[in-house]
Amino acid sequence: MITLDNVFKFYRTHATLKIVLDHVSINFEAGYNYAILGINGAGKSTTMRVIAGTELPNGGKIRRNCRVSWPLGFAGSLHSKMTGRENVQFVARIYGQNARQVVDFVEDFAELGSYLDAPVGTYSSGMLQRLAFGLSMAVDFDCYLIDEVIAVGDARFRSRCDAEFAKRRERASIIMASHDMASIRSYCHRAVVLADGQMMQFHNLDEAIETYRRLNM
Repeated sequence: MITLDNVFKFYRTHATLKIVLDHVSINFEAGYNYAILGINGAGKSTTMRVIAGTELPNGGKIRRNCRVSWPLGFAGSLHSKMTGRENVQFVARIYGQNARQVVDFVEDFAELGSYLDAPVGTYSSGMLQRLAFGLSMAVDFDCYLIDEVIAVGDARFRSRCDAEFAKRRERASIIMASHDMASIRSYCHRAVVLADGQMMQFHNLDEAIETYRRLNM
């Protein structure tokens, strides 16, 4: 499904080099849901963006043999000067989707009303999350990336998010980064633990969670 081949990812700060992935090679197999576990600052969100392709590695290659989503709810790639509708149309065309159908879905799902025709830069954070989540659900992916947030908004909207995402999980895999072990156990079959730039892969979820808890001590 997704293969990391000798991937190197770092950030340079004023005085140090923060290495997130230190020449990591790992394979996420099709048909399994994976958790990415790690303490705060380990680089889980960066790793998710690298897998998604929204950030590039400094070295190595990433091979995706399926259609991979951006991290669910991620609004960083939306253009602030374009309207919500224009952003949705743009993304739909990039992914080869029917733009009218995608807009209709997002318009109904996100419940933004007239704000769909307002510049995204005028949105509140909650409105941005609604638009981004609705757009994530409007495009069919083979693998969904989840970085902590699965559902947004009030209880009624979160219920809609849960129901819509359950439909997607019936035919797609997920890779989830989270500190919520209940969610990890509910969604995932396997896990990788990210620590000191390395990824340890576990086919046994309990062993992965125990390793993660030891890192937090």
